[in-house]
Amino acid sequence: MKKVERYFYPAIFIYEPGKEIAVDFPDLKCATSGTDDDDAFLSARELLGCVLYGLEEDGEEIPSPTPLSEIEIKENERAVLVDVYMPSIRMANVNRSVNRTVTLPAWLNAAALERNINFSQVLQDALKSKLHLG
Repeated sequence: MKKVERYFYPAIFIYEPGKEIAVDFPDLKCATSGTDDDDAFLSARELLGCVLYGLEEDGEEIPSPTPLSEIEIKENERAVLVDVYMPSIRMANVNRSVNRTVTLPAWLNAAALERNINFSQVLQDALKSKLHLG
């Protein structure tokens, strides 16, 4: 099944005096916040990507977004359509770093530290070479 490239979901921006702007995604039952409209929108987009990526990875059903025109808001709220481009979210998660513990002889560790060797880079290079990945 082809994965969706871009999702659009309504969010409710909630304004309270002296507080950050709260952002609620009613269809996804999640929320975030931001210090101003730009920060709130970027936080909302980041959260949307994380939640939808998690649902995709877990094989869970992705709820249909409620049309923006059907979102009910209060006087201190604003309905905003937030989009997320999933290929970049998926690629970021593919390329994320993971920690691995390795065991070395003490003399080899000391020699490498003396020469300021980047252990992570050496391991990556060695694995790429061993796996013929260029």
